[in-house]
Formats: sequence, structure tokens, C-alpha cells
Amino acid sequence: MSSLVGVGTLTDASGKSSSLIEREASSGEGSSEVSPLISRPRRLRRTAGLRRMVQETCLTVKDLIYPVFVMEGDNRREAIASMPDCHRYSLDLLLAEVTEAYELGIGAIALFPLIPAEQKDNAGTESYNPDGLAPRAVRAIKQTLPNLVVITDVALAPYSTEGHDGIVQDGQILNDETVAVLVKQALCQAEAGADMVAPSDMMDGRVGAIRRALDAAGWINVGILAYSAKYASAYYGPFRDALDSAPKFGDKKTYQMDPANGQEALKEVALDVAEGADMVMVKPALAYMDVIHRVKQQTALPVAAYNVSGEYAMIKAAAQQGWVDEQKIVLETLTGLKRAGADLILTYFAKAVAHWLQ
Repeated sequence: MSSLVGVGTLTDASGKSSSLIEREASSGEGSSEVSPLISRPRRLRRTAGLRRMVQETCLTVKDLIYPVFVMEGDNRREAIASMPDCHRYSLDLLLAEVTEAYELGIGAIALFPLIPAEQKDNAGTESYNPDGLAPRAVRAIKQTLPNLVVITDVALAPYSTEGHDGIVQDGQILNDETVAVLVKQALCQAEAGADMVAPSDMMDGRVGAIRRALDAAGWINVGILAYSAKYASAYYGPFRDALDSAPKFGDKKTYQMDPANGQEALKEVALDVAEGADMVMVKPALAYMDVIHRVKQQTALPVAAYNVSGEYAMIKAAAQQGWVDEQKIVLETLTGLKRAGADLILTYFAKAVAHWLQ
């Protein structure tokens, strides 16, 4: 009689032991001896049906927010060299693009305008022009697709001659003066019909100021998606190409977060929640999945993750070289973001993913 005394070791009545490998090899096919393995996780991986049944995380089209770029003009579509298969659209063609996305089941877009250079200044005054590109686009989209959720970007960088998210004075980014302009921008976007405004600037106190102003103006149902944990990342390069919004001097490290910091993200999230945010965001996504997870543990609000332009471009470049399977790696990546805790994912792959999930 043999007894199990340790993992991988059997001892017989004489005290002699042999490895499980040796024992199984000598037992032969059809042996009546009972395997010492009780738990076999592979049982639940044996077939596709079993794997589906026990799948813990499921990516669906309703998880996706599609970022889109709008520009002035008519019947214009411009490729973005650093973001293959992404384009800037004039408003007429943008309507066709977002209609296609909506028909694929994508329920929300994030709108980003390419502002002509002659309309830019240090104070970002074009950002609250009621006849500006962004509010015109919002009105047109909501008239065409009233049930599509339109999220607008609140920041000065696209409107700034300096390429910064705030007003610049003597090489410094002014906080409170910038917040006053952001409030005007958010009110302009709400008036145009935006469902949610998304302050991406990382100025202190802007969520609270915007919430108070929206409520005072009667826009109590316009939500705020706060870019709460937005890092000073090298992953934003292609996006800045798309909007011609790269900083003209220095960097954004005095207002965007240090990539080395995780605990600080929890502080930023807590402040935005206290100030009235309806959703919070972590940006970028891939290098910050630990932050996504920690934020999700802290708040009951929906958590968004922005799968940013640099992350998109890296996958596209590798796929074009034949080094990775684009569909498989995108689905794995976005599923990983959901597993980390993201409820919503902003991704330039949104339309492709919607097709793949059909």
C-alpha cells in the first residue's frame, strides 16, 4: 500500500519513495491507481464552452467611448500620420463617422477640435465662443443623433498659442485665472448640448468651479467626467500631432502628475469626487493599470481609462510589421483594462472592436 506524503512523492510500505513522474510512467495506460491530483484547474479550460462559462471579465461594445477629431471645412478628411487609420474630419464627414459608430452600438463619443492657428491666443478665448468649432459640432451631432452621448473636452491646449492647458505668464501656468476660462468653456459646451464635460487640464479646483457654474446656470443634468489622474506622459505624442497642441516651451509636469506616483492619484480622485465629479478617469491606461485598480477600490463612481494615442500607435506599428495580431492584442489589452477596474474605455480602436465583437 502506498501513501501520499508530499507533493510529487510517494512512499510504499517499505519506506521506499519514487517521484510521481516515475510512478505514472510505470503505471501504464489503463492503470487503476488513483491520481494524487485533486484540483485540476485545466478542467474548466478544456473547451470553448467551459471557458466562456467561467470567464470573469467580459468586454462589450457598451464599455467603449470613441474619441473623434473635428476640423473646419467641408468634405475634408485628413489622415493623422502618427495614428494609422485615424482621421480629422470636417463636420459634415464627422456626422457620417459618428453615425456609423452609433449604428455599431457605440453609445458615446469624446470630441476634440483642431483649432486654426489664427483663432488661438494665450487666454484660449476661442474656447468659449458659442459659434466656435466645438459647440457647432455638438449642436450638429445632437440634432442628428440625439441619443448619442457627447462628451466635450475642457482644456486650453487646443486653443492656446503656447500649447499649454492653462494661461501662461512669465513661463508659469496660472491656475485660478485658467479655471475662470475653463468655467466659461464648460458653460458654452453645455449650452450647445453636451451631455458631459470632461476637464482634462489638471488645474486645481476646476471640477468644483465647473459644477457650481453649471448648476447656477441651470445645467444641473450636464455631467462631469473628470480627468482626475492624468499623468505627464510620453504616450500623448500622436494626439498632440492630431490637434497641433504640443507645448511651445517646457513640459506639463507642473500640473500633470508624476508617472512615479500612485498614492497621489487617490488624492486627486478624492478631491474631484468631493467637488462633484460624476465619473473619474485615469490617463494613460496601459502603464497605469495598478492606478486604475486602486482608484476602483476607492470610489463607487464609474472609472474610465483612456487608451491613449501612443498606446494605439504602438499596437498599430507592430501590427503593420506583422509582429502581432492586431485584433487579438487589442481585445486582450482592453479586456485587461476592464479586469483592472475600468468601467469605461476611451479608445481609438472603438469602431474596430465593435466590429470584432459582433
